[in-house]
Amino acid sequence: MKNTAVGVLVPAGMIGAGFAPETVERGLALGADVIAVDGGSTDSGPYYLGSGTPKTSTAAVARDMRLLLRAAAKARIPLIVGSCGTSGADSGVDWLADITAGILAEDRLDLTVATIYSEQDPAYLRRRLAEGAIHPLPPLGPLDRATLDGCVRVVGMMGHEPIEEALRAGADVVLAGRATDTAVAAAFALLKGLPPGPVWHAAKIVECGGQCTTNPRSGGVFARIDQGGFTIEPLDPAASCTPTSVAAHMLYETANPFRMREPAGTLDVSRATYREVDDRIVRVEGSVFEPAAQHTIKLEGARLTGYETMSFTAIRDPHILAGIEDWAALLKKVLTERVHQTLAPGEGDYEFDVRLYGHNAILEDLDPATTPAREVGVMLLVHATDQATATAVAKIANPLMLHLPTADMRYLPSLAFPTSPAETERGPVYEFALNHVVDSETPTTMFRTEIRKARVDA
Repeated sequence: MKNTAVGVLVPAGMIGAGFAPETVERGLALGADVIAVDGGSTDSGPYYLGSGTPKTSTAAVARDMRLLLRAAAKARIPLIVGSCGTSGADSGVDWLADITAGILAEDRLDLTVATIYSEQDPAYLRRRLAEGAIHPLPPLGPLDRATLDGCVRVVGMMGHEPIEEALRAGADVVLAGRATDTAVAAAFALLKGLPPGPVWHAAKIVECGGQCTTNPRSGGVFARIDQGGFTIEPLDPAASCTPTSVAAHMLYETANPFRMREPAGTLDVSRATYREVDDRIVRVEGSVFEPAAQHTIKLEGARLTGYETMSFTAIRDPHILAGIEDWAALLKKVLTERVHQTLAPGEGDYEFDVRLYGHNAILEDLDPATTPAREVGVMLLVHATDQATATAVAKIANPLMLHLPTADMRYLPSLAFPTSPAETERGPVYEFALNHVVDSETPTTMFRTEIRKARVDA
């Protein structure tokens, strides 16, 4: 039997970001049927996938998880976390599973936990590539075997189906590997038979918590999805949802503000309406979901590109600042000469970048500076095939970043290193190598689920 409505409580945009405990209590009082929260994304770059380590701290995630596990146990509703450990790598799922197990034991909570793993077997992907089942997304071209084999780790981005399967198997807590942000919030409502148009649209709006409200820092939101649409409101009574703030979230991380692809199909909100219910709540209707002819799973892969060392110095000398771009060009020229004199590197052994913070480090020539800055921070990033070479180049740059004069200066300037030592080894550096989808054999084939029954001593 189809449910009349499902209440989805999203406490924050990401687990570990923090939220006020009273907002979760408010969500339960509003009639939440499920708690859903994202655990990561690609926003912070490829390092977390390449290294298999989380961006968030264990203490911050444990604090949030304890509050949510207690709330789920109290209300007897499921808790779903997606993209565990930032990237959704298997190690991230296990990391959050260990945190969860500790909390369940300490708080004597009898909850069944499902872990869903999304890392992909290279042999499986090679087979699917040979079968012609892997396709590029713009702007990349067809995937070649060398690129696939060069990835240190590949995850598949699951839709709602593996999560729904875990819920059907009796999981109270679902800890999923890499998942679409929306699948985490959509799975339970789809399980209960609500129409996919309103479900996927609501899931998109709530994915980042309070970002769809008038106060993005307010924490979480509550959505009630029914047969005809959904309503959404902030969990913080001082914040509001407005038709503009809700509709605007379709602009976030989408190529088209009216259409968004999921593994199972495409959400179309081109005819959706947004109406004020009161000064805090918005009602949305008219969203539709178009099932895809072929279910697909997006692949994310990271490969190691080398190692990096960073130096940073600060300039307040007005003479240098008046011609800061000339000074930076001189730094690059002299550093290149000295590196080749000293290290005699081979082709491709190293490269470096100089970024002028306070002048043009972010947009460079897209937004030219019109007046000299009062002070400029100079960041040197050295990338090399090994850490020793990266650090050696940065050390050669050290005296230049401390005392390099312009060609017309008759004195030796003193610049300011904020740290000692001036060089910071950043370790391995990764890049995203895949922007491709694989045709699904079934929506759950590429994912592995384990059910872990909590043990609570009498």
